[in-house]
Amino acid sequence: MSLLTKKDKPGMMTAWDDLFNMPLFGEDFRTNRLVPAVNIHEDEKAYHIEFAAPGLKKDDFNINVKDGMLNVWSEKKDEKTEEKKNYTRREFSYTSFSRSFRLPDDVNPEEIDAKYKEGVLTINMNRLAVKPDKAKLIEVG
Repeated sequence: MSLLTKKDKPGMMTAWDDLFNMPLFGEDFRTNRLVPAVNIHEDEKAYHIEFAAPGLKKDDFNINVKDGMLNVWSEKKDEKTEEKKNYTRREFSYTSFSRSFRLPDDVNPEEIDAKYKEGVLTINMNRLAVKPDKAKLIEVG
């Protein structure tokens, strides 16, 4: 097995490149950042976005709409301290992510709702009711 990098053999990937450059389960080890998997689907009445975000609570999410963008982010900090006679153990963890989506023109920003259940954040965005254009006769004066 060769451990050459791409610059050593242009156009070729090695096993090491694959191992260290591919995100695993959505986590990028080079940046130590976890990005939840997202499903997006639509029907006649609405658009739906589902985030796989287990281990969080509904209060951990922040969602807003600004300048035609739907912004979703979360930050969770956890600290545990255990003190015994001969030692003190402190553990810290910090998790955050941020995702933004450009809203389609037919989304009604006043009718967006979100629910978090069993590790899945679901955002529903209702479409605007589009009325068919009526033909109008314009007389030349």
